[in-house]
Formats: sequence, structure tokens, C-alpha cells
Amino acid sequence: MNFQHTEDRRMLADSLNRFIAEQYAFDARDGIARSAQGYSRDMWLRFCELGIIGAFFDEAAGGFGGDGFDVSVVFEALGRGLVVEPFLDALIVGRALALAGNDTQRGIIAKMIDGSTLAAFAHDEPGSHYERARVGTRATRLGDGWVLNGAKGVVQEGEHADVLLVSARTSGGDHDEAGISLFVVPRDAGGVDVRGYRKIDGGRAAEVSLDDVALEADALVGIEGDGYAVLTHVIGYGLVALASEAVGAMDVAKEHTLEYLRTRKQFGVPIGAFQALQHRMADVLVDIEQARSAAINAAATVGESGVARERALSAAKYSIGRIGARVAEESIQMHGGIGMTWELPLAHYAKRLVMIDHQLGDEDHHLARYIELGRAPVA
Repeated sequence: MNFQHTEDRRMLADSLNRFIAEQYAFDARDGIARSAQGYSRDMWLRFCELGIIGAFFDEAAGGFGGDGFDVSVVFEALGRGLVVEPFLDALIVGRALALAGNDTQRGIIAKMIDGSTLAAFAHDEPGSHYERARVGTRATRLGDGWVLNGAKGVVQEGEHADVLLVSARTSGGDHDEAGISLFVVPRDAGGVDVRGYRKIDGGRAAEVSLDDVALEADALVGIEGDGYAVLTHVIGYGLVALASEAVGAMDVAKEHTLEYLRTRKQFGVPIGAFQALQHRMADVLVDIEQARSAAINAAATVGESGVARERALSAAKYSIGRIGARVAEESIQMHGGIGMTWELPLAHYAKRLVMIDHQLGDEDHHLARYIELGRAPVA
């Protein structure tokens, strides 16, 4: 299989990396991450002008990409820049609407691509422990429409989103795969209560309460009760995005650490001359390449279906969770005490690497999932 990026992907990556280097330097990023909004609306629109979100979708959905590697090149660049704008939610929500949405819902994708609409993915619930099918939020029929009741947690930029993609149970028990449905919910709809808070790795998230939220019939995405298959499809692309983002962040942490080892002197020589540190750095480099390989494998298989796809995705998420934590720890330790200071960008990369592990399932969850999938027949 040829893993070389196409010319279009290379041009997209070059444009995005150059824009981030020139317009999204660490000081600017830090100010955005600490701001009251947790993201920059102006910067979001400028990113969208580069066509970043359009790379997530194929031509039928109004984009120009849609392949796993299109997603990968974008998120690797975003990881290098520690970008806090909510691209992951744009990817997940947009692909769900492209896959199962009606004509009106698919029209939202164009507004997401040009930056005029901000969308958030509201699926995780308090106590769900990353279990994809564990949905307690309920949607009940009311005439031709629906009424939603429940709560969602850690909704990225939920307080600033224009629309929420909400999972709710229309039948079955709280752990059943069958009976989950998806709904497009305006954030300002009656009964939607959003409580925002700052995240430790920059930006903001929110807890969302749904109290008798009345929706029209056309708020349902796809077929009633078949939302789990859509979730599996779009979360797979989210896992590719996170794996690629982590690889980008690891590369920068590696570069900063190598530079420090070359310039920091002890006993009159650079500390990188000491064999113990050389061995530790060599181990880090090998680990990063392993994470890169796992991310490439995930991007190559995400467009498929079945057990092989899911195992590759869980293997990638497990790998970047384990390796990301190690790269963060080793980079900080080889920097000495300065590695923990707020002013040093490395500390922020380390925090982001640790927090990526907790999005869409941590390493323990995906290791268990990988093992369980290994017991299933390959499809």
C-alpha cells in the first residue's frame, strides 16, 4: 500500500503548517486558550478560509477530501500548533450529517465549512466510562416531534456552539446498541441548559442538561434507533484525528527536547553528550515512530468496515495514549525543572498529550476493546 500523500494533501499540510507558524505562534495560542471564549472566532474563520473543514468531506457533501489521510494531515498540523479551535467536533458532526442527515441537515455542512456555524458533539454522559452504547438520555414521541430529557458531559465549546448533535435513546435499555438515535438540537432551544468551564489543556467544554427539549420531526438524523452505526462510523474518524494530532504534538515535544539537550550544558559539555540521556532519547524516538505507524494504519483502514477496522482504530488509540504519556514524561524529565514551567511551550504539549488519551476512550478502554474484538470473527 502506498502511504505517500498526494500532491493536494502535501499542499494542504504545507499551507496549514505555514499559517500556524506565522499566525498561531505559542503566545497567540496561549492567549486564545486562556480567553473567556476558549477559542478565537476570528482565527476560526481564517482557518476555514484555508479550506480546512472542507478536507473532512467528499465532493458529494460539499468538500474536497473525506479520506482518512485527508483527516490525518490536517490534525497532525493542528497537533503541532496545539490548536484549540473545535475541529474534532466539526469532523464528527459533519460526517454524521453527511452519512445520515436529511437535505436540511446536510445543508449545515456548508455552513460548517465556511465557518458560519459551530457544531458540537454531545454524546458522552456522566458515568458512561467511554462505553459508546451507554446512553441514558431519552427521546420520546410527542405528536409528530420529539421531547429530549437527559444530560451530556464534556461537550467541546458547547456554550458557543450553534447546534448540538445529541445522542438519545428512543428504545431499549441504557447499554443496548439498538435503540440509539441522533438529533440536531439548536443550542438556544428551550430546555437546553449549558454550563461552560475551562479545560486543563486549553479551551473550554460544557455540561449540557436537556429538560423537556421539544424538537420537530426533522431533527432526527437518519433512521430512528439506528444511531449506533452512525456513531461507530464517525467516532472512527475522530480516533484517526486524535491519533494524528498526538503524533504532531509528539514531534514538537521531541524537537524541543533535542534542542534542549544540544544547548543545555553541564560540566562544560551539552547534556546530550551523556550516554544515559542519549539512550532515553533514542527510546522516545522509537516510540514516536511506533505511534506514527499506528496512526497511519488507522487512517488507511478507517474507510472500511468490520472488526479489522475497529481493531486498527483501537490499536492506534491505545498506542498514542501509552506513548503520548511516555513522551510527555520523558520530555519534561530531560528538561529538568524548567520542563514544568507554564512559560515553556513543552509543558502545554505534555498536558495536551495526556488529555488526548481521555477523549473518545482512554488506553485502558481501547486495550480491552481490542482484546474483545480479537475474539470476534473478522468481517
